[in-house]
Amino acid sequence: MAVELKTREHIRGIRKAGRVVAACHKALSMRLAPGVTTREIDRFVERFMLDRGATPAQKGYKGYPYATCASVNDVVCHGFPDSEPLESGDIVTIDMVADINGWKADSAWTYIVGKSTAATERLLHVAKQAMLEGIKMAQPGNYIGDIGYAVQRRAEREGYGVVRMFVGHGIGRKMHEFPQVEHVGPPGQGVRLEEGMVITIEPIVTTGRPDVYVGNDGWTARTVDGSWAAQFEHTVAITKVGPIVLTRWD
Repeated sequence: MAVELKTREHIRGIRKAGRVVAACHKALSMRLAPGVTTREIDRFVERFMLDRGATPAQKGYKGYPYATCASVNDVVCHGFPDSEPLESGDIVTIDMVADINGWKADSAWTYIVGKSTAATERLLHVAKQAMLEGIKMAQPGNYIGDIGYAVQRRAEREGYGVVRMFVGHGIGRKMHEFPQVEHVGPPGQGVRLEEGMVITIEPIVTTGRPDVYVGNDGWTARTVDGSWAAQFEHTVAITKVGPIVLTRWD
């Protein structure tokens, strides 16, 4: 399968969508609190995007009914927003994709609700650093395996697991494009990275084993052992001057 390389104009289109995603995550970071529900978050995100000329690309994708995925504690990804109030100490990952004029940008972020613990802060720190290590390797001439190796090395040397079942992906006109971006594996293998590729790097890091299962709704994925999971994701353009994050906000 061929990789669709993006022109500068295409990347500008993805960046516009990425700015909406970034602004929405920044706004969310100041709204999350104990007692808020993920259904309320979902409505906020959808309205935020629509007010800025974007549409939530996840809504309706393969029948998915919401504008966001909202994954709490042991849910690794694809959690359904619901009316259960978040509690102090919970962690919640909000994953969203904005579409502007057909171009899409994707970013997930894990937030601590209310008071945190040292263990929770460490999980989020390592998960975020693992993503950033992967982004550093998104250079022309490197390989998908170099990204996965960097992510896996950072997480596992700190004693955490990296989920294998879910991967990053190319993105542009479609939400999921070739290639897949695995977050584990040997360096120097897989698709070679080229200038003009736009991909997501989105490792899911767990406090326990990386094994997961999908629930009866066909979407919600949880850790088998009940351990908590954190995910950080950016949409990244690969350019001759190195990786450019198109969804940066923090």
